[in-house]
Amino acid sequence: MRLGLALGYWGRGPDPGHIALAQEAERLGYDSVWTAEAWGSDAFTPLTWIAARTSRIRLGTAVVQMAARSPVTTAMHALTLDHLSGGRMMLGLGLSGPQVVEGWYGRPFPRSPLTATREYVEVIRQVLRREGPVELAGRFHAHPYTGEDGTGLGKPLKPITHPLRADLPVLLGAEGPKNIAQTTRIADGWLPLYWSPLRTDVYEASLTGLREGFTIAPMARAKICDDVAEGLLPVKAMLGFYIGGMGHSARNFHADLMARMGYEAEARRVQELFLAGRREEAVLAVPDAFADEISLVGPRARVAERLEAWRAGPVTDLLVLAPDPHTLRVLAELNS
Repeated sequence: MRLGLALGYWGRGPDPGHIALAQEAERLGYDSVWTAEAWGSDAFTPLTWIAARTSRIRLGTAVVQMAARSPVTTAMHALTLDHLSGGRMMLGLGLSGPQVVEGWYGRPFPRSPLTATREYVEVIRQVLRREGPVELAGRFHAHPYTGEDGTGLGKPLKPITHPLRADLPVLLGAEGPKNIAQTTRIADGWLPLYWSPLRTDVYEASLTGLREGFTIAPMARAKICDDVAEGLLPVKAMLGFYIGGMGHSARNFHADLMARMGYEAEARRVQELFLAGRREEAVLAVPDAFADEISLVGPRARVAERLEAWRAGPVTDLLVLAPDPHTLRVLAELNS
């Protein structure tokens, strides 16, 4: 199991420690470093900044949002950074949800998410292969555009720049069973948002017949500390925000996933409290047991024991949300 460093997206502003963390991860032998985006900082710019200050570590987005860019724009970003970094780029994509897509990006959330995702990936694959002009009679991503409000003058084009790698890895952040199953067919890897090594059966039906080399790379908050309850507070804060605030009460993919993992009543309670403006109570309502399952928190011996469960399953890459060099170093030692 390879280790990666997950830096996420910025909060109020850039984190001045991210470059040092990425450089330390590279020095410790971490395989990859990953950035993200929500509705603030983008994922590609910080990753380019990191690329310029590292030399070996692979560079991934976990994830960039499909609604933010047309598929050819995303492909342009990826092939450009792949060239500049010497072939270190990995492209992680996510569909997001209706609240973000329509509320932030001002675009309709696709009524057929599986089709929209499949078309998006196909266009990117065509750009990267550069075997001919990009052409797709797509429902959501038609190339050339053929809508009634178009001029009818669109011309199929292929990229001027020759991509460095036709097989640049494309990974998908997927949560629903059908979306995960499709991911195993059309992508090079899957980026689970929550992964519990104690509940791999939740995903078992969607992961049948995996191709050799398929990447499964979940994120996990990690903290080497003496007080487990205190160490879990950032995990619970994250869960409270995603389960309570990253979606509508009637349609929240994160809450639905927590429910499928055996915590349905707790997920609905967190939602109820968060949407009522009682955010601190929502965070405290997140079960310690769930936060603990999906993270690596506690003294070194405890984390070492729990890490074995992660290594024993199908996970190929563990993307660590670790705020400090000490935790990065201990995990590198335990995983060696």
